[in-house]
Amino acid sequence: MKFIYWPAALLPLCLAASLHAQENLTLVQLQRIALERNHDVRLAALALDNAAATVISAAAAPNPMLTLQTMNINPGLGVGAGSLRSKTVDSSVRIDQLLERGGKRGLRRDGALHQEEGTREDVREARRQLRLAVSQAYYDALAADERLAILNDTAQLYQRTVEVAQKKRQAGDLSPADVARLQVEALRASNDTAQARSDVARARLALALLTGIDNRLAQLPLADGWPAVAATTLAQGDPAEAAIARRPDVMAAQARVAAALSAHKLALASRTRDVSIGVQAEHYPTSASNPQGSGNSFGISLQVPLFLHYQYDGEIRSAQVALDLAQENLEQARILARAELSRSVLDIRSNGERLQRIDDSLLPAAQKSAQAAEFAYQHGALPIADVLDVRRSYRAVQLDALAARSDYAKALAAWQASFPTASLESTTP
Repeated sequence: MKFIYWPAALLPLCLAASLHAQENLTLVQLQRIALERNHDVRLAALALDNAAATVISAAAAPNPMLTLQTMNINPGLGVGAGSLRSKTVDSSVRIDQLLERGGKRGLRRDGALHQEEGTREDVREARRQLRLAVSQAYYDALAADERLAILNDTAQLYQRTVEVAQKKRQAGDLSPADVARLQVEALRASNDTAQARSDVARARLALALLTGIDNRLAQLPLADGWPAVAATTLAQGDPAEAAIARRPDVMAAQARVAAALSAHKLALASRTRDVSIGVQAEHYPTSASNPQGSGNSFGISLQVPLFLHYQYDGEIRSAQVALDLAQENLEQARILARAELSRSVLDIRSNGERLQRIDDSLLPAAQKSAQAAEFAYQHGALPIADVLDVRRSYRAVQLDALAARSDYAKALAAWQASFPTASLESTTP
């Protein structure tokens, strides 16, 4: 029977209740809830329970065999008179025990233990991937929210400009063509806002599906902002290789290599002959009708297989292929982990530099240019076509800055998932 510990079983409910009691969503809370509710993590945990059961089976010794047998029942002569024990039948009790040689039991247990360790690392890998996926979905939702805010502000600006332009047209200060141009831009801004609102809904739905929270909770504001650009030297070389060796997917592949090696040794041990020892007690009483009984007698037996036609060549070859395959999988896991780490390091550096250039130079310059253009337009010193170009340019820079923040945040999350032992010294961007 599997016992349920109530505090662990009630943890998802407690986390959900904490979300109901507050007014925003944090990344850490969503990751914790996802780890409790995600089906892939649950399936990995069930696979671990199954692997633990396999260890118990692999470590068990063969059970003895009990044989009860009655022979030499002669219908013509009968079984004689007297008690059941005096009947003229040959009865025997036999116990046979298989004795495994060559360390087969230990090799089976070692292989099962390594498989269990690999499955345990699979659970850790599933949790790592889930935390990363929640981080990516969280930053996608945050980017969608801020994109909607930018486009909504733009749409409101155009709407106010159209209202002012219509008054100027009535006063004869603005041509109908300029008013029409402003109305077109306002309609485009409204369409962009509607599309952004749809993107927000899709991002929140993806976050809800990934974490298991309901759609109403998924609409709460996101509490965590964008991570600051960190000033640090990202680890490379030996420290990175040490971190890669401790990654769950690499450790799982390493454990399966050890399991395949134990299986190969077990296949080789099949050529070591197992013996079966038997002990027998026989009762065959004599009677007037059957004087050939032997009374009580005892015997022992020894069974040894003869490898005359087959010596387990197929099993040994199959185990060798499985070992080669496990080693290839390990090497592939290392290559993929190294590539993922290198890619995340490059993404952090490039996106961080891009974001700093936008924040330090491009965005302030675009904002200053937009403010100057708006001031000039309000005082009649700038035509409508020029101010529209400046507005489009400023909005594009704002969206570029938002994309850079999102790319940097997701690259940082991927780096932290690939290289969890590293640390960053955060600074204000």
